[in-house]
Amino acid sequence: MDYKNLGTTGLKVSELCLGAMMFGDKTDEQDSRKILQKFTDVGGTFIDTADVYGAGASEEVLGRWLKTQQRSDYVIATKVWGRVGPRPTDQGLSRKHILDAIDASLRRLGTDYVDLYQLHLWDDSVPLAESLSTLDGLVRAGKVRYIGVSNFRGWQLQKAADLCAQNGWEPLSSLQPLYTLLDRSPEWELLPVCSNEGLGVITWSPLRSGWLSGAFRRGMTAPPADSKVSTPGTHAWDRYANEHTWHVIDELTAVAAETGRTLPQVAVRWLMQRPGVTAPIIGPRTPAYLDDLLGAAEFSLAPEQQERLEVASRPESVPYPYFFD
Repeated sequence: MDYKNLGTTGLKVSELCLGAMMFGDKTDEQDSRKILQKFTDVGGTFIDTADVYGAGASEEVLGRWLKTQQRSDYVIATKVWGRVGPRPTDQGLSRKHILDAIDASLRRLGTDYVDLYQLHLWDDSVPLAESLSTLDGLVRAGKVRYIGVSNFRGWQLQKAADLCAQNGWEPLSSLQPLYTLLDRSPEWELLPVCSNEGLGVITWSPLRSGWLSGAFRRGMTAPPADSKVSTPGTHAWDRYANEHTWHVIDELTAVAAETGRTLPQVAVRWLMQRPGVTAPIIGPRTPAYLDDLLGAAEFSLAPEQQERLEVASRPESVPYPYFFD
């Protein structure tokens, strides 16, 4: 496992980040611990969760494991925004909710501080300055070491970076976006903002909920019954079941055969070699699936293979004004 700085900060993180979303929910505590141990045995140090994953169970499982470890060995990231209770103030990015949420996350994680605290989504109902100034206060109080955001749009990310700079607040250190071979739109604005502002990029869902796992092949007329794609949502069948997706999967399959690697390993490796990407988040449900995903750190794609995947996955059309580039 290699290590990279998170953006322009001095924080070193492993080149793969372990996503703990399944812990305490789809993955029981015993298997969660096996996943954590395997990831850290090979040098993984970067672990991402959120207060809403498993209704808090993910943080609790991670916290109980963390008590058996040297806390300073790991970079623990969590997020705030989602609903965690029945009260009107139990959701969002208000000062009150952020302050309540960080204390609750610290209790569940069994630690005095979070290495990276992230705004999980944009909140239209709260002034951005209120949220960012609160994060600055958490850094000053020692409860948070670095701050970041997830799922922001380009203008929102730039506004957040500008507000921090203008007010002398703790600057953003990272963005956590959806970015895959099937989702290249972050290249239009998000990645350039990250490059210009010195932000690390931690990508989520590198296999796009199974689309790039090898379970989906040209000629299929419906998704596997037990897949995420069988339920409505942003990863739904109707959104991705098209010629562009099958072409990407065809090329991914060809490169995997050439390298003697699995499709998930190649899809994750492509991200690892993309400019500006710090660490893809891998979120295995089982220890066996983790073994496969860790293989992405064991090889490199040749420049020609990386380029073939880049060309195959380019969007068929680019909206205004991006087609001027």
